Amino acid sequence: MAKIDEKELAQEQREELLSTLKTRFEKNMARHQEFIWDNIQAKLEVNTDKLWSLYEMERTGGEPDVVDYDKKQDEYIFYDCSAESPKGRRSVCYDREALESRKKHQPENNAIDMAEEMGIELLTENQYRALQELGKFDLKTSSWVQTPADVRERGGALFCDCRYGRVFLYHNGADSYYAARGFRCSLRV
Repeated sequence: MAKIDEKELAQEQREELLSTLKTRFEKNMARHQEFIWDNIQAKLEVNTDKLWSLYEMERTGGEPDVVDYDKKQDEYIFYDCSAESPKGRRSVCYDREALESRKKHQPENNAIDMAEEMGIELLTENQYRALQELGKFDLKTSSWVQTPADVRERGGALFCDCRYGRVFLYHNGADSYYAARGFRCSLRV
C-alpha cells in the first residue's frame, strides 16, 4: 500500500485534474443540475486524499463525475462515467483470493485490491443501475460490482453491463478475467 506522502499531487497535477473535472461537470449538467461546481471544488481542495483518488480514477480511464449528493453526510458522490469500463482497470479478476487461486494465466491484479489502493469502492448493483439512468454505459464492456458474501463464498462474483436497452446482472467465477471486463467505482467527497 502506498504511503500517505505518495498520495500527494503536485500543484500542476491538482490544477490539471480540477480543470478536467470542471470541464466534464459543465459538459454533463444533466447528471447534476442542482449542484454548483465551486462548492464541489472547495470540498476537493480541503480533501487532498480524495483528490488523489479522483486522479487515480482519471488516470485509469474512469472519467469521474459528480452524480449525487448525500445531505446527511455532506458529501458529493463521484462515479466512473466513462462510456465503457475503464481501460486501465480491465483484465482483472474479482479479488486477491481469486487471483491466488489461479495456477495458470494469472491476471496482473484484481478489482478489490486495485480499488482499495486507489481509495475508492466498486459500485454496488444499485449504484450501477443508477449510473445507467444518467447515460449509456458499458454497451460493449462489463464491470465487476460488489458481490454479496454468500455468492463470493461459493466462488462466484457479480458483474453488470447494458445490452438491448437493459441492465443485466450476471455471475462468473471470481477468478475469471476478460479484456472487456473491468470495474467502475464510487468516491465520496
